[in-house]
Amino acid sequence: MNWMISANGKMYDHAAAFQRWGFIDWRQRARYEVGDIVYIYCTRPYKRVMYKTIVEAKDMSVDKIVDDREYWYQIEEYNKAVAGKYARLKLVDQVDTDFLSLENLTQHGLNAAPQGPVKMTEELTQYVDLYMNDYDVPGVFPDSDLDDYGEGDKVKVTVNKYERSSIAREKCIEYKGIKCAICGFDFEEFYGPVGNGFIHIHHIKPIHEIGEKYQVDYKNDLIPVCPNCHAMLHRKLDGEYLTIDELKKAVEARRHR
Repeated sequence: MNWMISANGKMYDHAAAFQRWGFIDWRQRARYEVGDIVYIYCTRPYKRVMYKTIVEAKDMSVDKIVDDREYWYQIEEYNKAVAGKYARLKLVDQVDTDFLSLENLTQHGLNAAPQGPVKMTEELTQYVDLYMNDYDVPGVFPDSDLDDYGEGDKVKVTVNKYERSSIAREKCIEYKGIKCAICGFDFEEFYGPVGNGFIHIHHIKPIHEIGEKYQVDYKNDLIPVCPNCHAMLHRKLDGEYLTIDELKKAVEARRHR
């Protein structure tokens, strides 16, 4: 069975919880079976499906779930939520794309924004699955993260889904803003509406150095940069890459010449 449920991002930090555990223990308000697929529709300001999960366990009592109170923005809401049975929803995929917006979903079988668990039609399921990926999302993480490798080199980068997802990108922007953190360039301010939301996200710790068990922290590991500054961070000077601070100082020095 395929379900759609709603999530309020102003009450709970779903992205951070999924990043830490790879699952969320969710209040069980439907007759889930283990193996059911549950898509999570995020309410304002997103108004779109952003997560695909699978039911890993059901009918869990409160003493069997993880303690996730740190991800609740209001402790009163956490206290009200701790009751009843829970289902463990394991993350399968995550994405932030306009293709899965409410406007598009209602054109493919969804009647309205879900208020509670909704059983999904075959048409809706096929449509959501089609866009449950980052392939159509521009500027997630440019391939320049791997430009150290020569042509023909075999490269295998093993990271969890959060590392290169558009969710991580949006959490970084939400926390650090949309301007280039090095030169301060704002695409919308300069180009107008066409520049809205455009920025590159740079991995402070290079992608090829990330091990299988490494967990990216969007607050400390990612930084918004313009394409020019991003390119400079991936060029070597005297055999070494410039740090964020070194490139900032170089930019400031040029401005004051």
